[in-house]
Amino acid sequence: MTVVKDEFGRDDANDGDDGDDDKRAVEGAYVPSPRRLERERYRRTRARRATAIAALSTLVTGAALYLLVVNAPGWPRTKETFFDIQYAREAFPQVLEGLWLNLRLLLVCGAAVLVLGMLIAVARTLRGPVFFPLRVLAAAYTDFFRGLPLIINLMIVVLGVPALRLQGVTVDPVLLGGTALTLTYSAYVAEVFRAGIESVHPSQRAAARSLGLTNRQALRFVVLPQAVRRQVPPLLNDLVSLQKDTGLVSIGGAVDAVRAADIIVGRSLNYTPYIVAGLVFVALTIPMTRFTDWVTARMDRRRAQGGTT
Repeated sequence: MTVVKDEFGRDDANDGDDGDDDKRAVEGAYVPSPRRLERERYRRTRARRATAIAALSTLVTGAALYLLVVNAPGWPRTKETFFDIQYAREAFPQVLEGLWLNLRLLLVCGAAVLVLGMLIAVARTLRGPVFFPLRVLAAAYTDFFRGLPLIINLMIVVLGVPALRLQGVTVDPVLLGGTALTLTYSAYVAEVFRAGIESVHPSQRAAARSLGLTNRQALRFVVLPQAVRRQVPPLLNDLVSLQKDTGLVSIGGAVDAVRAADIIVGRSLNYTPYIVAGLVFVALTIPMTRFTDWVTARMDRRRAQGGTT
């Protein structure tokens, strides 16, 4: 028998799978070996079996939960109060109309949060004693607004600012609520950006300086692009949270999706509109959550393969 050796001198005679494949590839069109075909059939069988088991487990769990809920003593009253189809049909158009306000708040506040968060993060990472007061102010800002509950922040801004009766200051609950959201979430996003900036190895900045870039240019063209790219998943998670919390501006009287549902509840004393509003927010959040998971998994795969982060 002829022993075929590779470029490193290793014996390939025992590798029947690859040898047969190579032989068939040399003779003409590629034809998988029986061993490879058998292995692929086995993998497909295992995949179908796993899918069937997962589907059966899901059905059993769903059926058990359904029976547990519908057999509860208070289910008839709960169904009437929270799952009335008539009130759901009445609330759905009004909730969708109010949702447009939530979407506009998400876009405007999201952009403002990214810009303000980046500025605060850069301020916290500035070097040199001359920037010490700026670093202290940035740190105090993040510590305060990360520790202050969002609902209290909203009440202070939405209800407290109009009480001051300041000339030229708006009393619009939408603008004030958006301001409170921006103040709180910019503190969280600033810490995300700061973590990304500090995760960039100092050699990157040193290499940029050796090429003639100033500190500002090194930060702008070398450090920040890497920091932002690394922090995309947590930034998307903060955006998902902001999307849900836009519903809190209703405490100031702004008619968003939550407030629209609250108006119907106050008139009918039926809580089905709250369920409708909640499902609308869930339907809006799930695609962004899945996109965040996809981005995270993609970056993890690239990092495991030794790619750039």
